[in-house]
Amino acid sequence: MYFKFTFCPIILLLWASLSFAQNVNVVIHGAASIAKTDDNFVCVTLDWWPAEKCDYNKCPWGKAGILNLDLRYGALINSIKAFNPLRIKVGGSLQDNVVYKVGEVSSCPNFMKREDGLFGFSQGCLSMERWDQLNRFFNHTGVKLTFGLNALFGRNESQTEKGLWIGDWQPQNTRDFMQYTISKGYKVDSYEFGNQLSGSGMGAKVDAKQYGKDVIVLKNLVKELYAHPEIRPKVLGPGGFYEEKWFNTFLEVSGQGIVDGLTHHIYNLGPGDDPNMMNKILDPSYLNQVSQTYKGVSDVVNKFRPQLGAWVSESDGALNGGSKDVSRTFADGFWYLDQIGMASTYDQKVFCRQALIGGNYGLLNATTFVPNPDYYGALLWHRLMGSTVLAVTKESDPNLCVYAHCAKKNPGVSLIFINLSKDRSFNITLSNAKPGDAGKPNYEFVGKQNREEYHLRALTGDIKDDIVCLNDVPMVQTDLEDIPAMDPKLVDASTPISIAAQSIAYVTIRDFEAPACV
Repeated sequence: MYFKFTFCPIILLLWASLSFAQNVNVVIHGAASIAKTDDNFVCVTLDWWPAEKCDYNKCPWGKAGILNLDLRYGALINSIKAFNPLRIKVGGSLQDNVVYKVGEVSSCPNFMKREDGLFGFSQGCLSMERWDQLNRFFNHTGVKLTFGLNALFGRNESQTEKGLWIGDWQPQNTRDFMQYTISKGYKVDSYEFGNQLSGSGMGAKVDAKQYGKDVIVLKNLVKELYAHPEIRPKVLGPGGFYEEKWFNTFLEVSGQGIVDGLTHHIYNLGPGDDPNMMNKILDPSYLNQVSQTYKGVSDVVNKFRPQLGAWVSESDGALNGGSKDVSRTFADGFWYLDQIGMASTYDQKVFCRQALIGGNYGLLNATTFVPNPDYYGALLWHRLMGSTVLAVTKESDPNLCVYAHCAKKNPGVSLIFINLSKDRSFNITLSNAKPGDAGKPNYEFVGKQNREEYHLRALTGDIKDDIVCLNDVPMVQTDLEDIPAMDPKLVDASTPISIAAQSIAYVTIRDFEAPACV
């Protein structure tokens, strides 16, 4: 039960005003872009986990899995519609243990706990009746769909190496599933081949050469069944944790033009029961460590040049369902929004958050469907940050993280400021980098139009709170289960941008002249 606050408590505003303020100049390099994302960069997942999935003596999935989720809830529908559109990837750990009840497959078992099964479960099944329901839901909410395919079908586990699955992938069940999907006119933007089978694997693994051969089979199948290129889904893979040697071998074997998008996963905060989770989230040096993964993936993309570049097709800070004490709170946004900002600078085209709903890390509460704080941060990114990424430089406390893009709606630029500091606020001035000559001073930017600012803070000032305020207004759904209005605060352009301690702010500046944004 949530109280409907109409404003954030005044104590928060007083506390913020008492924090030490540091002046910072941020330089925006607007002459050229450093990277490009997909227009639908923000992405979420829907997972297969049944209610019996438990971690750390808790079972937080309930009926949030793909096969059990009640698709009729207005809160769920409206939370997706607000993105217009939202990219959703259907997949997860159990996707390589799912058969499709179509064609030669006549039985349709439910997932059951089984000690010797993949991730502790028996084989599960997607009936075409449920697939019909899901597609009516996706069509109604305007979802841009990526579907994760079973890449273990037809293989057997090695008798000599634990976790290694051997043999050729058998595509018949996937063929039948695609033919049914096509016959119904269902739209699939892309198919991802397998889940966390790369490198050392998670629960199971496949040799890189074998995987490369099998993804060729999948690509040829997609080309055969989807005859018209304009409606043909893209092929993504491998959908696992990055290991340089494995990824290189996989792409060398599959060859040019087979894998349209190179997908990988990020879980850089460790297990969900880590007592140091909050300290990691608030440590900029720790958050930056994952940049080495982004750089490695970018290097592979530059070498093999898949058409759609690199995608983070699954990510949360914490493994195994997330952290029950952190993932649903305002604090998680420091990790999440910094990650998507960092990923965009490394030319990652899509960033999929695990999950829309389910576990402890869902953007929506698994039982009430009420949005958690990260939902609002993701929605603002989707609405404000365009696909063209700009470089920014600053000399200041590393607790201030800044990312800049061309504005989603022209003209201008949009920035996100993330203040990790508990007791320091920042007063920001902006400069426009002098193009072509690093030795000349930058132009100080003096705007003439009011800035559009969106300040996010925890309701009570405690970053462990699960209600977020936007411009001092608590974000709670309306009586009709609609997403509340998310209007900017218009601020005099002659004043510095003020970023309170342990807060996040999006700022759009319409009269900032960046040639890359024209």
